[in-house]
Amino acid sequence: MTTASTRPGTTSPAPPARSISDLAGGSQAYRTHARRYDHRTRTFQHWREQLIAQLPVGPGDTVLDIGCGTGLCMPALQQRIGPTGRIVGIDASHEMLSLAAQRVTDNDWQNVDLIAAPIDEAVINGTADAALFCAVHDIMQSPSAIDNVFDHLRPGAAVAAIGGKWPAPWLWPLRAWVAHLHAPFITDFTHFDQPWKHLTQRVPDLTVHQLGAGGGYLAHGHTPTADGRTPTADATTPTSRRSPRRP
Repeated sequence: MTTASTRPGTTSPAPPARSISDLAGGSQAYRTHARRYDHRTRTFQHWREQLIAQLPVGPGDTVLDIGCGTGLCMPALQQRIGPTGRIVGIDASHEMLSLAAQRVTDNDWQNVDLIAAPIDEAVINGTADAALFCAVHDIMQSPSAIDNVFDHLRPGAAVAAIGGKWPAPWLWPLRAWVAHLHAPFITDFTHFDQPWKHLTQRVPDLTVHQLGAGGGYLAHGHTPTADGRTPTADATTPTSRRSPRRP
């Protein structure tokens, strides 16, 4: 069973089926530490700002916030897309999403839809201009989740991802710290040396930057254009500055 998007500030029931996305959203850390999540990750707020800075979006654009958690990326996204834009936040954790809903209500945002569902099972209405993946390793390793997201992006859409990764093997003290930091929130460390692996098959111009001495990464690029080409500079311009939006 799948779920549909809801009115701003509300959430819909998550389906009972289990998947890799569901496991990530339903982990013990997300269930029991949701209210401390913002405090725990506040040190990395500048990473979130870097992530959103890589999205060439503007007023009126629609952004998929994948694994949105408590909505920490939403304030910066709102500054970019304005009240005429739209944010679709998707997360499998009811506890995290309830905090995102409270954030939406507190800020009186009328342009946010929240979907409570594993990413690979979420019902996403319409197509979006960009997708954001912030600290969602398990989701990034799920081909079915990636497929569902990219099926709802327009040709030439912007894609940006950020998160932790294994640093070089000889940096063993840093590797131990990275493992301790991420272990509560990651089900499987497969491909943690290259978390962006599945994006390379969908984003032909994917560019990856190392962060934090190799303990993190920032990846960004675009989906192919309608004719299958890598987007040009014009195609990466926010839609509000290009031709009129399609209906």
